[in-house]
Amino acid sequence: MSTTTTLFILGATGDLTSRLLLPSLASLLCNEQKHRVILRGSGTEEWDAETWRSTVEKAFASEPEAMDRVEVADYVRADVTDASVVASLVETLDPSTVLYFALPPAVTAAAIDAMAGLTLPEGTVLAMEKPFGQDEASARALNEKLLALVPERQIFRVDHFLGRSTLLNLLGVRLANRIWEPVWSAEHIERVLIRFDESVALEGRARYYDKAGAMIDMIQSHLLQVLALLAMDPPATLHERDLRDAKAAVLRATHVMGDDPATASRRAQYTAGTQRIAGGGSRELPSYRDEEGVDNVRRTETLAEVVFEVANDRWAGVPFILRSGKGLDRKHSEIVVTFKPVRHVPPGLNGIPVDGGRLTFSLGPDEMHLRLHVTGGDDPFALRDEDLVADLGVGQQRSYEEVLDELLDGDVALSVRADEAEECWRIIQPVREAWARGETPLDEYAAGSTGPASWQTSQGS
Repeated sequence: MSTTTTLFILGATGDLTSRLLLPSLASLLCNEQKHRVILRGSGTEEWDAETWRSTVEKAFASEPEAMDRVEVADYVRADVTDASVVASLVETLDPSTVLYFALPPAVTAAAIDAMAGLTLPEGTVLAMEKPFGQDEASARALNEKLLALVPERQIFRVDHFLGRSTLLNLLGVRLANRIWEPVWSAEHIERVLIRFDESVALEGRARYYDKAGAMIDMIQSHLLQVLALLAMDPPATLHERDLRDAKAAVLRATHVMGDDPATASRRAQYTAGTQRIAGGGSRELPSYRDEEGVDNVRRTETLAEVVFEVANDRWAGVPFILRSGKGLDRKHSEIVVTFKPVRHVPPGLNGIPVDGGRLTFSLGPDEMHLRLHVTGGDDPFALRDEDLVADLGVGQQRSYEEVLDELLDGDVALSVRADEAEECWRIIQPVREAWARGETPLDEYAAGSTGPASWQTSQGS
């Protein structure tokens, strides 16, 4: 049985809408026959209903049959930071409308301010992109304003990482397999790496990125959410309350390793360099300092690495290394769980393993690698490493498809709860303060390289 939902996109003329939201919606409507969507749009551009429909059709071009499941309704030119304009928009909302703020964070915050005191139709869902605030205090203030408009269960703080098929498979692997659940603790795990390295450079995103940097752009939001899923105790159910309670408990226990951000964090910025292109060839990348729109006074990091500890009975003492950067030699996104060495290796085996094996989840392509120490070959007692690989990506939804699916279903389980958003800011605040005091140097690395030469390998793979 199909259901019809009104999706009203504020920021309909923006890049996020055309590049991600609409194509993902088209793919979702082809894959999931349960949804029908009335699509409304608003922006500051002088568009009309025909321009809006043309934009939707262009975004749906690769999935034209999806147009049969969407009704392209009106487009409204509006400044959503103007209280009187917003009041007029709210009067046009149907009950249970999903109001999607596809806007820059500052504009979203201003739009929420403009809604103060309004009564939204019953069932209205507010969906917005990260970052949620600029620090713990501003995140809390924003959450209070949202909760004055609708209940928490009708607020969808989008983190598209939580829609990644690999992360959802991670839950299945660790929660439903006896081989993993008994060893998922500090008793058996030596360290965990959560890494999202990108080969792309700034790519015209200076307006946002130069104020955020690698730590806020990726670690504060996405990677801490991955940490929470990885480290949480098994929830009673996967319904939104139990799942998010389990994640929130992990985040409350998380802090910078040793409470010493000067030694538990590193940062760097790329200089000019040459990047190899897949299939042959290369391209020259400018220094970050020379990218258009960059304010060099900010000394923004393009590569960040922070070591955290989850200070509870399950994980105390285990370093969780979170790393993300741009302008590197290649895209490298993964979760690497390294197990402790076994207590005793019988004499006679040639070669002592440095660890007890590794379990790796690659985030695109979606794969799981299990690295085992085995023997065989010419010398039956010589140890070597072998990787067992499982392909997890066939037929899986893209991250924004999964987010939209949950959103249209009215299920907030894969969104970020208010307390989680606030905790993520609390966790990184000591690092921000240490960096502002200059306690951690801003290293450099050539664009297209693996990172600063002075950094010892911490990737774990």
